[in-house]
Amino acid sequence: MNPATESLYARFGKRLFDLAVVIVVLAAVWPFLLLIAILIRATSRGPAFFRQGRLGRNATVFEAWKFRTMTDKPRVPDTIQYTGDPSEVTAIGRILRRTKLDELPQIFNVLTGEMSLVGPRPQLPVQLADFDENAKLRLLVRPGLTGMAQTHGGVALNWTERWAYDADYVRRLSLPLDLWLIARTFGVLLHGEEKYIVRPE
Repeated sequence: MNPATESLYARFGKRLFDLAVVIVVLAAVWPFLLLIAILIRATSRGPAFFRQGRLGRNATVFEAWKFRTMTDKPRVPDTIQYTGDPSEVTAIGRILRRTKLDELPQIFNVLTGEMSLVGPRPQLPVQLADFDENAKLRLLVRPGLTGMAQTHGGVALNWTERWAYDADYVRRLSLPLDLWLIARTFGVLLHGEEKYIVRPE
């Protein structure tokens, strides 16, 4: 049993914190979300949103929401990380990806309790077969909008390194850590991931 995931904060406080923040954020940004959705629909064919099955707590699968950033060209489903032709990403999509705004609709996943503000980023069910012991620990908590790995290098880290950070987060889960990671996220958004790359020891 992991003491951090059995703490009062992990069991009750974290969910209350998520709800309090998300309700305030939604009240402030819903016109912005609507504007982005309209721009996506107006500049490319296809829906404004993209939904995909992701692993949640206890390996349950839920549908994570994102703004659509790619063209409607058919492609292999459940691609773990897109590295194909940049022309497949729409003009609006490039901006959304660079600023991480494509993931903003996941605040609805936080609202419904499928995700948290802070936690390991949700992964595809197909990746479960490759999980090491560190990766398995991430299943003890809800996945997050931002997390330890995302604020220490993100996609610049390999999966083993990301999972090491995820495990570290699960072992140390607390309100001060969540607040620090949220603050660090704003730094990443302002200055770019490359300035925050720190590989786990």
